[in-house]
Amino acid sequence: MDIVPSSDYSTPSGSGSAEAAPRGWRTEEVEALYALPFSALIYRAHGVHRAHHDADAVQLATLLSVKTGGCPEDCAYCPQAARYHTGVDNEDVLSVDAVVAAARAAQANGATRFCMGAAWRGPKPRELERVLEMVRAVRALGLETCATLGLLRPGQAEQLRDAGLDYYNHNLDTAPEFYGEIIRTRTQGDRLDTLRQVRDAGIHVCCGGIVGMGETRRQRAALIAQLASLDPYPESVPINNLVQVEGTPLYGTAPLDEIEFVRTIACARITMPKAVVRLSAGRSAMPETMQALCFFAGANSIFYGDKLLTTGNPEAARDRALLARLGMRAQAPARER
Repeated sequence: MDIVPSSDYSTPSGSGSAEAAPRGWRTEEVEALYALPFSALIYRAHGVHRAHHDADAVQLATLLSVKTGGCPEDCAYCPQAARYHTGVDNEDVLSVDAVVAAARAAQANGATRFCMGAAWRGPKPRELERVLEMVRAVRALGLETCATLGLLRPGQAEQLRDAGLDYYNHNLDTAPEFYGEIIRTRTQGDRLDTLRQVRDAGIHVCCGGIVGMGETRRQRAALIAQLASLDPYPESVPINNLVQVEGTPLYGTAPLDEIEFVRTIACARITMPKAVVRLSAGRSAMPETMQALCFFAGANSIFYGDKLLTTGNPEAARDRALLARLGMRAQAPARER
């Protein structure tokens, strides 16, 4: 596949103009992107990135676990699943005051987006009421709000919208053909149903996946193709590199090659040109040179702070130092842009 002109950077083959990019990406087309020489792929991805985003700005987001442990699901990567012995305790839902305090601290440290995650299959009505209070309080601080609460029941997305939620996160996790190897307690169709409810309610969609779980390159390509072919594709696309936790079924999986991970970021950027591509879990184990390549390839958001739900994350001071060395800066809050 040749490098195409900048006016056609994000267009799948045979689809016409770049406006057609959200539709029609096939697994084979994304595989062809993966197969490009590394320099050609990164060059192409950076062109798409620069055409749609400020290439020197990164959104800083903080993710807080508002309900930790005790999840009934069997996601093979997750230390919060009750069935695995990982040392993560089942904790009560945090108070609204505790969440607001964490949000204020994140904001003072430069974060403009605050994400709240709960280890549930899906929230019960009384549980959702507590989250709605959190969303209202965090939104009042001027932060962009996101929640990841599992599967939603009819009407719950509308409640979250009315409380002021900006984004709902619900990842597809992996390719349809590999999904059953990772999760058996809910189908990918269940996830897609929740995404439809979120989209219909008018909430922005945050949806990505995890790589490094033993999938093949074709399966990574199939995940990216599936995300890019959602209509519309997600506004926010977190790309996670598996964090291996002892006690989970995926502990001991061979780690994904670093260059292959950067290729995944590049493919996400090319196929979803206007999305915020989030460099998410696994960053604490990434060399700074690898993170720099990810930024060049199109990643423009990181989770910021010393913990990502229950696993480690680079310290804020280390991230600020890295961005300064790269001549990059934190993106201003949406209301200031």
